[in-house]
Amino acid sequence: MLLRVFTEPQQGATYDDLLAVARTTEECGFDAFFRSDHYLAFGGLPGLPGPTDAWITLAGLARETSRIRLGTLVSPVTFRPPGVLAISVAQVDAMSGGRIELGLGAGWNDEEHAAYGLAFPPLRERFELLEEQLEIVTGLWHTPEGERFGFGGRHYRLDNSPGLPKPVQRPRPPIILGGAGGRKTPALAARFADEFNVPFHPLEQTHAQFDRVRAACEAIGRDPGSLVLSAALTVCCAADEGELGRRASAIGRTVENVRRWDAGGLPAEVVERLGAYRHAGASRVYLQLLDLRDLDHLRLLATEVLPHV
Repeated sequence: MLLRVFTEPQQGATYDDLLAVARTTEECGFDAFFRSDHYLAFGGLPGLPGPTDAWITLAGLARETSRIRLGTLVSPVTFRPPGVLAISVAQVDAMSGGRIELGLGAGWNDEEHAAYGLAFPPLRERFELLEEQLEIVTGLWHTPEGERFGFGGRHYRLDNSPGLPKPVQRPRPPIILGGAGGRKTPALAARFADEFNVPFHPLEQTHAQFDRVRAACEAIGRDPGSLVLSAALTVCCAADEGELGRRASAIGRTVENVRRWDAGGLPAEVVERLGAYRHAGASRVYLQLLDLRDLDHLRLLATEVLPHV
């Protein structure tokens, strides 16, 4: 199982905070550094000093790291038009030497859209946008150099596009889709995704969703084994009970809650929880770090958890 570090910068983080976490992620031997793509803090937090743009952040980290994979979990289709997104991701892929992954989703938080003047159509329309964006982004990247790409959909139209620049990774950077939707999400993943992620759901629900996406692959003749399955879990690990209580309190949780709902507890407990998700089918887990200034937490995970999974 590969462990990836997942951050939520909208809750309050500077670029320097994220750089420190990314460098520690790389030094400690984790597979990847991912971040959310949000413009507003949640849970009543001020989110100071304010939001950082996901793809600008990843462009900076692409030049200041050398090994770890980098990506979003996930970028809402409501934030960027697909042509601009394809250019941005391809450029950051080149800046990283081919280490970028694109997580894309329909978006869900209406308040952040209202706060920054972004349209937030109904869910059905957002899924239409997601499908068209997937067709456009992959179409632009797959168009051979010297040829042109066009697209005419309900929401987007592209005429005579050169489909440039191309990403370094061929045929394209990996695409991650995910969620708990029972029909549309698995169907889109079967068509477009390299990885399917179930974020912050109990083990039984995660297993059931993996079964749905495998069935969706089989329904269109795709080998289900060609789709990477992953989960995301909040992590809160400590060497002793006192430290666990302090870490849980720092992220607004109780020790009982992190043990029950998260990848929480002493290292052996975290290893056991991750093993249960591995047996459910996950070959990758994104460990959500909520206290980005606690780099010792990351180092503990690297020494006491990572070697055992």
